[in-house]
Amino acid sequence: MKLSKLVIAAAALAAGLTTLATSVHAQAKEQFFPLLSYRTGPYAPNGTPWANGKQDYLKMINARDGGINGVKLTFEECETGYATDRGVECYERLKGRPGVTLFDPQSTGITFALTEKAPHDKMPLITLGYGLSIAQDGMAFKWNFPLMGSYWTGADILIQHIGKKEGGLAKLKGKKIALVYHDSPFGKEPIPLLQERARMHGFELQLLPVTAPGVEQKATWLQVRQSRPDYVLLWGWGVMNSTALKEAQATGYPREKMYGVWWAGAEPDVKDVGEGAKGYNALALNTASQQPKVIQDILKYVHGKGQGTGPKDEVGSVLYTRGVIIQMLGVEAVKRAQERFGKGKVMTSEQVRWGLENLALDQKKLDALGFAGVLRPISTSCADHMGSTWARIETWDGKKWDITSDFYEADEQIIKPMVKAGAEKYLADKKMTRRTPADCQS
Repeated sequence: MKLSKLVIAAAALAAGLTTLATSVHAQAKEQFFPLLSYRTGPYAPNGTPWANGKQDYLKMINARDGGINGVKLTFEECETGYATDRGVECYERLKGRPGVTLFDPQSTGITFALTEKAPHDKMPLITLGYGLSIAQDGMAFKWNFPLMGSYWTGADILIQHIGKKEGGLAKLKGKKIALVYHDSPFGKEPIPLLQERARMHGFELQLLPVTAPGVEQKATWLQVRQSRPDYVLLWGWGVMNSTALKEAQATGYPREKMYGVWWAGAEPDVKDVGEGAKGYNALALNTASQQPKVIQDILKYVHGKGQGTGPKDEVGSVLYTRGVIIQMLGVEAVKRAQERFGKGKVMTSEQVRWGLENLALDQKKLDALGFAGVLRPISTSCADHMGSTWARIETWDGKKWDITSDFYEADEQIIKPMVKAGAEKYLADKKMTRRTPADCQS
């Protein structure tokens, strides 16, 4: 009897170990993408399509390609409401998941908080077009990747464009440019670059902060009406953008003299204002259309099978497409890491970090991925964690966004010294040191 019980116990134990081994094996073939999002609160209209694009791209890669070289992609969303403390909570909850890949904080404030945690956790952060501008310096910020641009590169391009409209940067002398900005780390980030450009070209920079979330701006636009700036730069997000455009209309400020950051140039920012926003300009990091092959593939493999995350007519919109781009870069970082560390294997966050640092997406590669015309080539390195500093200007015609300029490249002669000085100060304040050339191989 005792022997039978022992045999049964042993069999049960063996079965349990087999189940555990099967579970571990299953987990080992899954690359996990944590998705910080905000589908609630005042920023939900902008955060939702961004989050939907990220989800749908992962679903499409699984459905069309079977994952990454046989490795299935999994994900889990965590709602932050755009609040820094909730974002940190989401990060802490998801960072330990098996096969965790990287984090896209989806907020500059959350990025600032996670930048101090990332080196200890060995966790890469993608901050495409947002976050800490000085993180472009990969020798100082090993784990941050402000891919495709920062608020310094964006602000620089806007000044270049305005200078071109005036007949040259020298013609900016004596002009007045107002910055209407979200009073948060996000909104304050472009100020040092604009101050440097003001010093160089002799224009007056007027700083007009708007308290979050930005639904009350009457006092701000009263100041605009009184000071009559030649141009207004809008550094807003969510409801702040449409509110600003409505107040500009109410006070009679010409919308064609307004230029928004690329987070103030999407459909939710203008659709409720309609004709009242006609002539308003914004930076464009990417196109917005259902024509690109990658968007067609999402419609076919995801929405065509009833698996879409959001409404079908949102697919291909500005922020949806930006979410798709972010996930593409994350997936390509995993592929790049697999080339070095083992094709068909689940990559660790450290290995993915190497992949992000060694991206080489030329036009031929982007075309093959279905991104022809959507974004410019991007190539990163140990020293350069941005990979591209190009953007265009788009203009709202009352019904849709039209690209209205050629590509501009941010002036690295101005930005690189600022990035290096800022990075050195950050390292000194944190009692950290620069990476060595040998570390670039890690």
